[in-house]
Amino acid sequence: MTNRVGLWIDHKKAVIVSVSEQGESVHKIESGAKHIEWRARGRRRSADGPQYAQAENQLDNQFMEQLKKYYDQVAVLLRGASEVLIFGPGEARTELKTHLARARGPAPTLKVEPADKMTDRQIVARVREYFK
Repeated sequence: MTNRVGLWIDHKKAVIVSVSEQGESVHKIESGAKHIEWRARGRRRSADGPQYAQAENQLDNQFMEQLKKYYDQVAVLLRGASEVLIFGPGEARTELKTHLARARGPAPTLKVEPADKMTDRQIVARVREYFK
């Protein structure tokens, strides 16, 4: 059975469109990851001393851990796919590709492309067109 998956992703959400002989299905995942930039007294924290740099590092680590959990959730929905198209704005698409490369098991064929913000209908249409 051929199962192809198109995935639009950014750091906030993922829209996953699965296309198979049985038809297509759409799943959405919200990341819940929030990147908070530490600021102290209106100035950049690095100018205020090492304790603010340490606080920023902790926030960055928390954000990256949230993203890892998010990418794990997305990876579960990609299992069994023979071919995957990953597209979206920003760095999330390449971060996910790296995350998937580290995973064990058979790797699907991956194609990564940049894309702007899109509506769900536009995402489904893009996936249909790609796998046509």
